[in-house]
Amino acid sequence: MARLYFRYGSMGSSKTANALMVAYNYEEKGQQALLAKPALDDRDGEGIIASRIGISHPCISVEQLVRMGADELSGFDCVIVDEAQFCTKEQVARLTDIVDLYDTPVICYGLRTDFQRNLFEGSLWLLAWADVIEEVKTVCWCGCAATCVARFDANGKMITEGSQVQLGGNDSYVSVCRRHHKEGVLRRP
Repeated sequence: MARLYFRYGSMGSSKTANALMVAYNYEEKGQQALLAKPALDDRDGEGIIASRIGISHPCISVEQLVRMGADELSGFDCVIVDEAQFCTKEQVARLTDIVDLYDTPVICYGLRTDFQRNLFEGSLWLLAWADVIEEVKTVCWCGCAATCVARFDANGKMITEGSQVQLGGNDSYVSVCRRHHKEGVLRRP
């Protein structure tokens, strides 16, 4: 029986690298993995999922994925979605259909919360509907679990207001523990 997985973690927890390794494991065993990410995330270019460690794989957009029918999905043994926090409620509902109607596992990777510690829409519905929820862990500069993502400006000062979605990487975000997020301490003093 297929399941919907949500594997969440802060930035730098190797979510994308893990997604690409899972795809590789399927392909190594002669199975087909379909990779997707929301079109909004174009940092690595359209049709590419790339990890900071230098590995990448072609993908389709989630918008394309949710329009696919049984015939188009029948050749795939699993679906892997990166940056799933950017999915809409309707897209997550369609991911549950892929699991339930086509008996195809769907493995989603993404952030749980934004820089203000608020849930993303996709994460909210994945937390509500996923069969399996797993944390991909990383650590804060202090050594505690980094469960929060902090956005910072060009001077390294934490930003606490702004739009929920601002694409970026190490140049504008850092993962920290809840305590240091509350205190606004993003690096070792």
